[in-house]
Amino acid sequence: MPSRPGPESLRSLFWPKSVAILGASNEPSRIGGRPIRYLKEGGFPGPIWPVNTKGGTIQGLPAFKTLDELPEAPEALIVAVPAAAVCDAVESAAKRGTRAAVVFSAGFAEADEAGKAMQERLVRISRETGCRVVGPNCLGLFNSRHGYAPTFTASLDHGHPKAGVVGMVSQSGAYGSHLFVLTRDRNIGMSCWLTTGNECDVDVSDTIAYFADDPETKVIAAYVEGIKDRDRFLSALERARAAKKPVVMMKVGSSAVGAEAAVSHTASLAGSDVVYDAALRQLGVHRAETTEEMLDVVYAATRGIYPDNNRLGIVTISGGAGVLMADAAERHGVDVAAMPDAAQARLKAILPFAAVRNPVDTTAQFFNDMSLVTEFTKTILAEGGYGALAAFVTAIPRNRETGGRLKEALAKATADYRDRLLILCMLATPEMTKEYEELGYLCFEDPSRAVAAFAALARFGKGFARGAGSPPPALPSGAQPIPAGASLGEAEAKALLASAGVPVAKEGLAGTAEEAVAAAESIGYPVVLKIASADILHKTEIGGVRLDLADASAVRVAFGEIMARARKERPSAQIDGCLVAPMIKGGVETILGVVHDAAFGPVVMFGLGGIFAEVLKDVTFRVAPFGLDEARAMIREVKGFPLLDGARGKPKLDTEALAKAVSALSVYAAANAVTLRSIDVNPFIVLERGAVAVDGLIETR
Repeated sequence: MPSRPGPESLRSLFWPKSVAILGASNEPSRIGGRPIRYLKEGGFPGPIWPVNTKGGTIQGLPAFKTLDELPEAPEALIVAVPAAAVCDAVESAAKRGTRAAVVFSAGFAEADEAGKAMQERLVRISRETGCRVVGPNCLGLFNSRHGYAPTFTASLDHGHPKAGVVGMVSQSGAYGSHLFVLTRDRNIGMSCWLTTGNECDVDVSDTIAYFADDPETKVIAAYVEGIKDRDRFLSALERARAAKKPVVMMKVGSSAVGAEAAVSHTASLAGSDVVYDAALRQLGVHRAETTEEMLDVVYAATRGIYPDNNRLGIVTISGGAGVLMADAAERHGVDVAAMPDAAQARLKAILPFAAVRNPVDTTAQFFNDMSLVTEFTKTILAEGGYGALAAFVTAIPRNRETGGRLKEALAKATADYRDRLLILCMLATPEMTKEYEELGYLCFEDPSRAVAAFAALARFGKGFARGAGSPPPALPSGAQPIPAGASLGEAEAKALLASAGVPVAKEGLAGTAEEAVAAAESIGYPVVLKIASADILHKTEIGGVRLDLADASAVRVAFGEIMARARKERPSAQIDGCLVAPMIKGGVETILGVVHDAAFGPVVMFGLGGIFAEVLKDVTFRVAPFGLDEARAMIREVKGFPLLDGARGKPKLDTEALAKAVSALSVYAAANAVTLRSIDVNPFIVLERGAVAVDGLIETR
């Protein structure tokens, strides 16, 4: 089957020169009638050809009885006929030259096996002819710049979209319509909107990639329930980041990994929702938890300004609102840094009873002297070093006279800073709000939502500045592949990890007590003894570990006790002896891991060891493979990072060695995606100089 075409092939889907409606209806409220009505209302510039077996006239347009009667192949075909007739129609049109088909019809893979077979045929038709197919079982799409609306959503009955910069894709037709209506109601302009239905061909990844390339789309919004192809999904998101286009996504649905959790620490901490969250964060996507949050961030992003820092300057007429906004800033990781001392002194001299640190509270005195608004606002913008300014002015804009003076004062203050993100927290009529927006302000009624939106834009700015980061390192030439279906003990697992570039502690395998003593004296006391058996994965549970053995006598006793305990607790286990390793003291224990996710393949976990990982779940994930920049970001992401970075006067540890190990593990995991089920490196001890794995577990698929 021919390979999948690139995103440029979707141009015929969004910008066709001609369109035919198969199953056209004279009734504008029916599924086959709505698209004709919307195309006419929207002013679609090309020919519209209704096709219906009755012929005649449909909604004032000449109708054709069959596709073969059309004067030429339509560039796009809208299909609203029973499922059994769809494939033949799409194939006939595609062979004649149609480049895109929007299939409303249901009764395919979502219905039964017969429907699944028809959908598979539709896929073959698309691949073999190059005709891109949306659906089946979809609600359609629109392109507001082209007057093109092949959709039967009733949402357009109440108004067509305002042309703008937001491209939206949804795997749910009904919720996609819901999002569109809310977007329209908030006066947010849209470029294109598409619902993917069963995704037999065009899917959410294709659409995001198309929007990333579309010069008129500046912001991408997506409602996603699941993905089928991780590589294309990640590639599309990377394409958007490279184009510096923010992606705001609602990813719904979550589930646990399941039975794997009983064996692997990593798997027990990873659920599909956790992994999606990590993958989206890795690609710079803002994951919205609510519809309100999604629309807030999309709205804020339409300004096209992404601050180079997350410092927020706040000016307010209410001390209470300032506290509220400062609290929101702390929740969202926004820096409400104080104004410079000199600026504070100057503002204090102008208004002695004002609070001038940040938030800057002008009090209600500005009612009497609007020049205070100008002076305070301009000073914050000029000297604060803030990525954005947020002003709380409550309901003042509702009063035409006072609101007019306020607008004039703010315009003077911000005239030289229109490239800065300017946010107003206010209550105003829609008309007044529109006036402020046309001056370049983002307008929010809720100050906390305004702060949250700024936090998202600042993260976009950081991500765009950083770009894709450093590439994954090369897999070491001596890296040994993970054997499929093998039962791997700790020694074998650590040997594989060492070959991949993950540093491991020096150790020896002893079959007798005397061999254990010899190994201990070669390594140097104190040492650790651990049972060596591929059948005993969790050694501490059977008493299979002894720590801090200081001499030969202690080693002999420990060896005997461990072997006896293992034979008693696991009589059927294959026991190879004991591993003898150095007792590493100092440093901080961390955990590195990999789990094979159903959607994303190998996913790497990092966290601090012990209670931090198992109880507090202070861990983070990334999709493999990745480079040092991403590994460094992971390490800084966990709440326990200060323990590695010299908290409370303790020495800083070698986080660069840790980052190299995490990145190397990601490359090894990706290279062994077919055979790998999970990896646990626990603990991985980070020292002042270097880092080392002292235990390792690899499970194969």
